[in-house]
Amino acid sequence: MPTAARHAIPITLLAMLIAVAVGAGLSHAQTGSSGGSIGNDEKSLSGSRDAPRATEFAKPARRSQPEADEPRRTGRKSGGGGGNFDGAWMVYSRGVTCQGTGSNAVVVTSGKIIGESARGTVSPDGRVYGTSTGNGITVITTGRLSGRSGGGTFRQSDGCTGTWTASKQ
Repeated sequence: MPTAARHAIPITLLAMLIAVAVGAGLSHAQTGSSGGSIGNDEKSLSGSRDAPRATEFAKPARRSQPEADEPRRTGRKSGGGGGNFDGAWMVYSRGVTCQGTGSNAVVVTSGKIIGESARGTVSPDGRVYGTSTGNGITVITTGRLSGRSGGGTFRQSDGCTGTWTASKQ
């Protein structure tokens, strides 16, 4: 038994030292302190307080809506000055310096001309510029649309020139 008592005394002393050390750390707390937030050591009864200190984060300013320096632009509509050219068109061509006639269906959408082998543009006032390819030949087309019809000229890469007419379907 004396051996058991010898082992119990150091364990008891060690437990008391730990209790004293932890208790000493707690005794440094201020009397009457009841908490608060980190970095806020001011206890004001009125609720007012100076500007936030460096350890506190100020709320970021709200973003304002961007000012409208310019009016917003709307999507471009073809034919804005002389009519709406959007839609299906049938184009008929006739050679002048060469023999032959032809036809091609195209669609105009927002100033863009799209066909099976044709691409181009129509300005709001009706000016037409287009290209097409076929059988190794490139065709450059210029002209004008007005209302539901139009016309102009073309020049092929083989030297052939001609005229074209178009009607809105």
